[in-house]
Amino acid sequence: MNYGQRHGVELEAARRIALRQGAAEHRTVTLDLAQFGGSALTDRSISVPTGGVRPGIPVTYVPARNTIFLSLALGWAEVIEARDIVLGVNALDYSGYPDCRPEYIAAFERMANLATKAAVEGAAHLKAAK
Repeated sequence: MNYGQRHGVELEAARRIALRQGAAEHRTVTLDLAQFGGSALTDRSISVPTGGVRPGIPVTYVPARNTIFLSLALGWAEVIEARDIVLGVNALDYSGYPDCRPEYIAAFERMANLATKAAVEGAAHLKAAK
């Protein structure tokens, strides 16, 4: 996802990983979340903190980013009849981001299994990795 983040290092890393893993196809979707602002990662008027962990949700939280990413991945998964979606979040050191918690991933999994044609027709059930 090219979401309007300040740097593109993760875009290049994703391309390399897909190539290394033998992915049949790699796509970069552009959706400019910088239009909304609200995060130091997408809004240049908000400084990126450089020291220590502060209490609360950090200014680097991009509002609903993982929900947006997962929703787009879910739509693509239905098109290509994929049974798995992989998202790289760290539940042990999630830095206060609410959409990296295991309960969030489980809730998205439940929603995906209610909201997709494949799941409703019994052809596929998405399962979050533990």
